[in-house]
Amino acid sequence: MKPNALYALYAAVSIFLAGCAAVGPNYHAPVTSDPKNWSEAPAGGVTSAPMQVGEWWKTFNDPELESLIERAVKANYDLRLAEARLMEARANRSHAKWDFAPTVGTSASYTKQQTSGNLSTNSKANTSTVSQVYDTGFDATWEIDVFGSKRRSLEEASANYGASEENRRDTLITVLGDVARNYVEVRAAQNRLAIAHENIDSQKKTIELTRARFNAHLTSELDVRQAEALLASTEATIPQFETTLKQSIHALGVLLGQPPGALLAELSKDEPIPTTPPTVPIGLPSELLRRRPDIRSAERQLAAATADIGVQTAELFPKFSLVGTAGLQSVRASDWFTAGSGYWSAGPSITWRVLDFGRIQSEINAADARQQQALDTYEQTVLTAFQNVEDSLVAYTNEQTHYTALNDAVIANQRALELSQALYQEGVGDFLNVLDAERSLFAAQDQLADSRRAETEDLVSLYKALGGGWEAPQFAESTAAAR
Repeated sequence: MKPNALYALYAAVSIFLAGCAAVGPNYHAPVTSDPKNWSEAPAGGVTSAPMQVGEWWKTFNDPELESLIERAVKANYDLRLAEARLMEARANRSHAKWDFAPTVGTSASYTKQQTSGNLSTNSKANTSTVSQVYDTGFDATWEIDVFGSKRRSLEEASANYGASEENRRDTLITVLGDVARNYVEVRAAQNRLAIAHENIDSQKKTIELTRARFNAHLTSELDVRQAEALLASTEATIPQFETTLKQSIHALGVLLGQPPGALLAELSKDEPIPTTPPTVPIGLPSELLRRRPDIRSAERQLAAATADIGVQTAELFPKFSLVGTAGLQSVRASDWFTAGSGYWSAGPSITWRVLDFGRIQSEINAADARQQQALDTYEQTVLTAFQNVEDSLVAYTNEQTHYTALNDAVIANQRALELSQALYQEGVGDFLNVLDAERSLFAAQDQLADSRRAETEDLVSLYKALGGGWEAPQFAESTAAAR
């Protein structure tokens, strides 16, 4: 076939395919009914103003937290794994694109053989012969995508690539949240340790006072033993706080792609728990569908499942191909590459799984079921996303009220301790009141520190539920470098 004829055939087939609709359902994004407003009324600085989904961690004004997150984005192994999966999906999409091109192969061989002389029916020609063949050539096959199998495959690969990209962003959100949460745990443990040590020092002074009064025969030994018991109970909390502190530092080290103990020296200095910003814009529920990467990933997986139905349906129809071979063949090396050694063949080919319709229909039914699963997963993901935000809003706003009440309790307990100690020293107060005041003060102070931790972590959870963080510029830079 002449080159001009091949070009004309290619152009004609391309025009023909452009007018052919691919079999199977065309994808349409699902329509969901999202609420107009959040059911939890804005409180505690929360507003419905549009949320800035980028670097939310900077609202805590903590340079150490910002440094940890920046390093985690560059070195975290979960992010590296997500990036590798994205590269795999990109390669699969490229493979689907190349399926539209002809498949061309080449080969070369040399064969030397001897035939049996006893196979001849001519008794006078019963001698064996030796021959050799030199052969080189190429073959090409081009499947014409008449019913859209390749086009649906490309749609599926592209949708899977989009889902992988959203999964990578979802991984980023998880890593950012884990870094912030563990950092808050570190500072909270340090804060609670400081409170415990402060109370231990105060309770030791109380023991000295009771011993002095006991030695002066102004009180009984019971006061001394009760004071010692309270001190021992307070000291017993130290190992628990230290365990939480070390484990959180270990988790941060791994999140940064380092050994667990790599950050022990860096985070050894006590620092306050990051404070929440005065205002927290969260946007409207309708914005959540565009912001949350897990929702966007589920939507892309639904698109891929829909395209797969078309891939399976196309198997019901025949496949048309153009097949051609060309090469050089000779029994002598001297004239192997001469014009007389050339050979070629070209022509159309058709294959059709005529007797396999039952199996094909089963594959179509399975694809339909997978699409339904993907749709249910998408709708469930949307509902779960709304629930995450609502739960985080409730937790954050209520924890602020809880913190305010605990702060008032600390102030009241401090005053109660001062009064009970003064009365006891003057000999007109019961020592039991001192013990109760010390015990209540330590409990209130510890609960106040834990409430500050919970409030900050609840805000981190809220940012995570809102889909914040996947537009981080550091992540965009690391992604560009990986590509």
